[in-house]
Amino acid sequence: MTRTERLFAIAEALRARRTGVTAELLAERFGVSVRTIYRDLDALREASLPLHSDRGRGGGYALDRTYALPPVNFTAREATLLLALGRWATDMRVLPFTTTLHSALDKVRGALPTATQRQLEQLLETVKFVGVPAQPSDDKVRAALERAFFENRALRIVYVSREHLETERVVRIESVVLERGETLLNCIDLDKNEARQLRLHRIARAEVVTEREETPSAVAPPFRGRRG
Repeated sequence: MTRTERLFAIAEALRARRTGVTAELLAERFGVSVRTIYRDLDALREASLPLHSDRGRGGGYALDRTYALPPVNFTAREATLLLALGRWATDMRVLPFTTTLHSALDKVRGALPTATQRQLEQLLETVKFVGVPAQPSDDKVRAALERAFFENRALRIVYVSREHLETERVVRIESVVLERGETLLNCIDLDKNEARQLRLHRIARAEVVTEREETPSAVAPPFRGRRG
């Protein structure tokens, strides 16, 4: 995530909470140091974001209460279900696009008034999910996968086989299959022009291929590939 992307994400996270959030929690959320968060908050103030901080219990950084919110009205019940399902999808690792999901859920929170947000937090504590999480995958791999998937770009990956052998491939993602135990990617191997099904947790490294590096490939047949 670039600094510009992080600044937008922090602004959305602050809009999602009309109560204060500490710099420490923001640092943990975005995987940076507290000092970096302080610099980011100063940059947002310089960009005229109405940001203030409160001390004491329940304090932290928050946007001014008069700051305009989008014209979306959710009930606490509606928001609870959306946020609970989003949290479940993240915790169970059934959805690889967690960055976009967090951004969307922040916007749902941001559409709620303060009183409804408090009610939401209470309701969320009463909704619990249990299950077997899917295989874990690397954060950087998921970020590259998300960009390649939504921008329809090729992806250069290092894939680890069952025998623990690494191979480099250039693929284009056709679809994503979400199973209980793992996430599967239906892809076209652009070097061989073959349909392949790859397991997300076996991708060790991934990067989006630049447009100049992409190799035009023939039109691939409907996916009937074998698992990688």
